[in-house]
Amino acid sequence: MHPIALSKSSADAAPLICFSHLRWDFVLQRPQHLMRRFAEQRRVYFWEEPIACDHHLPFLEYHPFPADNVIALRPRVPHGWSAAEREAGLAALLDMFLATSVSATPILWFYTPMMYGFAEHVAAAAVVYDCMDELSAFNFADPALITREAALIARADVMFTGGQSLYEAKKARHGNIRAFPSSVDVAHFAAARGAITTLADQATIAGPILGFYGVIDERIDLALIEAVAVARPDWSLVMIGPVAKIAPEDLPQRANIHWLGARDYAELPAYLAGWDAALMPFAINAATRFISPTKTPEYLVAGKPVVSTPIVDVVSQYGDMEGVGIAATPEAFIAECARVLALPATGAWLNEADTVLADMSWDRTFAGMNAMVLAAAEVRRQPALPANDVVTAPAIRSANARPDYDVLVVGAGFAGATLAERLASQAGKRVLLIDRREHVGGNAYDEHDAAGILIHRYGPHIFHTNSDEIVQYLSKFTKWRPYEHRVLAAVRDKLLPIPINRTTINGLYGLDLQDDDQAAAFLAARAERREIRTSEDVVIAAVGQELYETFFRGYTRKQWGLDPSELDKSVTARVPTRTSIDDRYFLDSFQAMPLDGYTRMFENMVDHDLIDVELGVDFRDVANRVTVGHTIFTGPVDEYFDHRFGALPYRCLDFQHETHDMERFQPVAVVNYPSEDTPFTRITEYKQLTGQVHRQTSISYEYSSATGNPYYPIPRADNQAVYKQYEALADALPDVSFVGRLATYKYYNMDQVVGQALATYRRLAPRIGVKAIAAVSV
Repeated sequence: MHPIALSKSSADAAPLICFSHLRWDFVLQRPQHLMRRFAEQRRVYFWEEPIACDHHLPFLEYHPFPADNVIALRPRVPHGWSAAEREAGLAALLDMFLATSVSATPILWFYTPMMYGFAEHVAAAAVVYDCMDELSAFNFADPALITREAALIARADVMFTGGQSLYEAKKARHGNIRAFPSSVDVAHFAAARGAITTLADQATIAGPILGFYGVIDERIDLALIEAVAVARPDWSLVMIGPVAKIAPEDLPQRANIHWLGARDYAELPAYLAGWDAALMPFAINAATRFISPTKTPEYLVAGKPVVSTPIVDVVSQYGDMEGVGIAATPEAFIAECARVLALPATGAWLNEADTVLADMSWDRTFAGMNAMVLAAAEVRRQPALPANDVVTAPAIRSANARPDYDVLVVGAGFAGATLAERLASQAGKRVLLIDRREHVGGNAYDEHDAAGILIHRYGPHIFHTNSDEIVQYLSKFTKWRPYEHRVLAAVRDKLLPIPINRTTINGLYGLDLQDDDQAAAFLAARAERREIRTSEDVVIAAVGQELYETFFRGYTRKQWGLDPSELDKSVTARVPTRTSIDDRYFLDSFQAMPLDGYTRMFENMVDHDLIDVELGVDFRDVANRVTVGHTIFTGPVDEYFDHRFGALPYRCLDFQHETHDMERFQPVAVVNYPSEDTPFTRITEYKQLTGQVHRQTSISYEYSSATGNPYYPIPRADNQAVYKQYEALADALPDVSFVGRLATYKYYNMDQVVGQALATYRRLAPRIGVKAIAAVSV
């Protein structure tokens, strides 16, 4: 590493260090346009994503771009370094770079929160967070993204978002935030309207051509692309861009789909010139919820009509234009493609587009951003007041002043969402609902994956209950799809029903037991009399040692990290033994799945004018900045009390999600793997839960562990003793209610959590000023 001579311009203004998860060469849109303009008045350093190398020490490469006054900084770190070693090495490189190459306090500009970890100690003239995507929703996102982003937002002087919907999701988290939807390089893309020759690899493709350029990853609806290609073999689909996080063999291969790979930004107008229409076939999933594609104005400037899936920002900004088609299903998408292909090359639709795009210039975006950055830097430059200066005292809040919110609800799962909804809709209370995750729904959250298949991110959730009140309540927010859950266990090269029933016994032993009496006699002959103290006792007393060893012991040891003899009897008591051939996992009177998914149900629950929702925030941070009349806490009770009596153990889960090019992966939605020789506990196939029709299928392998997001309290006597200490503290807090599985350290089903929340509301309502709440209004 060596210092670089500074130009005069960089001596006149604070240098800018831009931290990005891409290389400068590969950044096509916003960062390059903005950084080039900032480089007209100050030196810009573009710190790229680090690359592993064979050296034993980290080093930093400089790649100057003299015409732009931009220098790309390319860190290299040794292969095999741990995450902590990488962070420390990058921090050291950054400090060395600042000491040798930067003579003034820099402006720090972040496109990714992940780099804030090694840069947070750096003194800055101003800190900017330009939030272009909800990166934590992407596949393989680092779990640290959420906490890093929270820290960056807390430090940032200015925050920008790449679109309106992302702004709406983030606006409550920063006091100086503004949406700057990406602009368009008119001169560059308008060249496609002129006399420009398409490039050789596209010249031989038969028209009409419908094209796309951009990164091809989980945001692209591959099934939609294939559906269009199959339905219209007379159309050619040209896909330009690097493939990321998708195996090449997973790309649909049809004679009329052309995967051209990555191309240079300068070449895009030449490709566009050969297209008849442009596509934005984005999957509707968590990774696309807040995107604001720069492609939309670029395609239109190039004179190409556009067909998009219903991306929120595209619909709101361009949905009414004749030259932009919006379609949610493959059939509608194909119909919109046919419509825009029939549009004339010029005319009213293009004039309308030109009018909308007239003010969308990067110069205008830069001017707005630059003004905010300069203002923030000026505020930082103001000297602090001497200690003996007289300052105006802050206003003292009256003891009887109305709080910012009547109720703060911590956790947006079943317990939190139910209480927030009841308090707002029935009690008229102003509610702030928060969650440290970036979504509502807790562990029941579901989403469409890259293939467009609705999956449960945190494992299968099957709703079942015997409570008419709970069904009636939740039915206000969702319609239902009837579903009766069935589970098979993979034992001795067979797939047999679990819970154990007569079919299980016949299949395992090659018997032909004909009725309940014969099955009961068979089990009674194997059962062992013992005092019921543990989970092992429950099973052996019912079915004997062999069936216990075959179906329960290994599975329980994997699931809980403990032998059944070490667990409370309640664990295995949840799984009955039957002598009939009824192979349903649950026997509840109501068994169903939310028709449009759990997430949609939760969104409907909290969609109320009196409920504000903040996601991706920590309880402590929120509690320090808002006043509330009452708090409802649904997180881990030991965490609330800062682990005063030690950490309560929770069992955690990890999932390996896969999509397979087949319609059906296994005979039922869930197959258990009891043997300890198999590392995972079960495989779930989600289409069988949701009833979704799709040519592919998505599954997850489930692994249990002691660390991660807490799922299950571990039922043991010593754990209960510790919980009782926390319960005593909780009972002593009149202004805090603890509700839910984690807050009360009990292994509840989903319906039981809803029931507990409804009961809590009935008890709580009179205390917070609601008269005569005798029953829940549904």
